[in-house]
Amino acid sequence: MASALTVDGVKKIFGRNTVVDGVSFTVEPQEIMGLVGPNGAGKTTTIRMALDIIRPDAGSVALFGSAPNRQALQRVGYLPEERGLYQKSALSDVLRYLGRLKGLSAKAAQSRSDAMLQRVGLYEHRAKKVQALSRGMNQLAQFASALLHQPDLVILDEPFSGLDPLNVQVMKEIIHEQQQRGAAIIFSSHNMEDVEEMCERVVLVSGGNVLLYGALDELKRARGIQNIRVTAPQQPADVPGVSHAKVEDGYFEYLLTEGTDPNAVLRSFLDTGIPVERFEVALPSLRDMFIEEVSRARGA
Repeated sequence: MASALTVDGVKKIFGRNTVVDGVSFTVEPQEIMGLVGPNGAGKTTTIRMALDIIRPDAGSVALFGSAPNRQALQRVGYLPEERGLYQKSALSDVLRYLGRLKGLSAKAAQSRSDAMLQRVGLYEHRAKKVQALSRGMNQLAQFASALLHQPDLVILDEPFSGLDPLNVQVMKEIIHEQQQRGAAIIFSSHNMEDVEEMCERVVLVSGGNVLLYGALDELKRARGIQNIRVTAPQQPADVPGVSHAKVEDGYFEYLLTEGTDPNAVLRSFLDTGIPVERFEVALPSLRDMFIEEVSRARGA
């Protein structure tokens, strides 16, 4: 089975600025791929090249194994960061119209519009003009419109923007439903905790370049063990191999220097007779890796 999306060495230059410089990654069916990076990293430009909105100056893009074309693009659902629904039209009319643009029959557009509005909790607001909806409702409505035609590739750019925790949970459930249906999903967000929860693989872009790419668990393990958390009533006067220590309510967190055996930290407690209630070895978080890689790329 062909990859849902293949981005191969794409490059984009605007004037004297190279916005994307040799970015490559793939997105496979039934996976959620995290696309992350700081503001101005080139993420949105990469997405626009994937959707054939703009053409790369070098490299190539393939949708479902072939160059982007009308048929392939009909299989894509896109939630942009900027909202773009018709503000002066009724919500149900807008969704039916967008469904028709994606090739649905009038009957299918109506039934799927109703079903999606029910699913995101907006059915009772279907007769309202889009401009009368709250920011969160607008986001849910645009999310619903991106899924009407049951796309095989879903691209979500900051999907949780403006949503309360309850609706974030609803959207997460729907995203996983789309994954179980077989769709490939690109999840782009500045919230590293959400990306870490939702995604199996990630691609980190900064300054138009790929800094990290691969399975999240493998990327973490490749960095080795960095953090130790010990729950104990006190800590020894000397803990070996620690570059930074943080004292929290009820536990101590240590950042290990390179090559330090975590068991040496545990022995320092036991040798001094301090009872240890809990000892945890923690791999670096995506947020930690993000900060480290982007800082290094910027020479910080």
